[in-house]
Amino acid sequence: MKGKIYFGFVGFLSLCAMAFLGGCSHMVLFDPKGPIGEAERFVILVAIALMLIVVIPVIVMAFLFSRKYRASNKKAVYMPKWHYSAKIDLVIWLVPIVIVTALGILSWTRTHQLNPFKPIDPDIKPVNVEVVSLDWKWLFIYPDYNVATVNQLGFPARVPVSFRITSDSVMTSFFIPQLGSQIYAMAGRQTRLHLMADKPGVYRGHNQQFSGRGYADMHFKAVSMTQVQFDDWIGRIKQSPDTLDLNRFEEVARPTAGYPVTYFSSVSSDLFNQVISKYRPMDKNSGAISRETDSATMNTSILKGR
Repeated sequence: MKGKIYFGFVGFLSLCAMAFLGGCSHMVLFDPKGPIGEAERFVILVAIALMLIVVIPVIVMAFLFSRKYRASNKKAVYMPKWHYSAKIDLVIWLVPIVIVTALGILSWTRTHQLNPFKPIDPDIKPVNVEVVSLDWKWLFIYPDYNVATVNQLGFPARVPVSFRITSDSVMTSFFIPQLGSQIYAMAGRQTRLHLMADKPGVYRGHNQQFSGRGYADMHFKAVSMTQVQFDDWIGRIKQSPDTLDLNRFEEVARPTAGYPVTYFSSVSSDLFNQVISKYRPMDKNSGAISRETDSATMNTSILKGR
């Protein structure tokens, strides 16, 4: 009777777990749409598999031993004979060493292969996008086309996208889960990121770093298109009556939640670098902006801080 109650309780807990985990049926992180996201999924799955080599046996043995040697089971008498076992000692030490070594090699090699500063394919000209994090919206500047958008990122499929990322506000985190590589955006600093989509589609991008009351609305659509569709999209942006000069930028930068998708047919010259310069330290002697923290130094510092 007690056995039936026990297994019934376990079955009930299993059903509850399935119901609560039903919302995790579509995990975008494990449904990558680009080479970077695919490589990062591989690292995550291999790391989980290596760790489960220890976790699963421990959980199974903890369950079986506690059930077999429970106080109510009079047939099982637990009277261990304590003595040294070289085999057990070897397993206890060798298995963790192998797992940690494998994880270390995996982490070291893949970290360098997935360096966000590293171009995906040097032979293919990328689409350059300058990203500015605002309260609570994203500004995307296309310097090669002299256009900009708010809360919508467009790019052609199977073409690398080269990002320069900064913030005009507090620290935020730029992340498109299905394309990979979450990376921080910080005021007065810039970092780099290279992504690519395998095929046309619409992917969700958002800020992963809490940045105030409008944080929940700080998301955007990353739209991957064919080359023809991308050219048409750029053409539609160029027909927009709105232009992004310094005065309009200050207006857009004001804290606003739920900011609509907006197109700008032209952008003030060198706007991205001007945003970075606003927060750079001033030289004490000349009063000019210090250039000691050049682009390479800033990128390195951000990469180490990720």
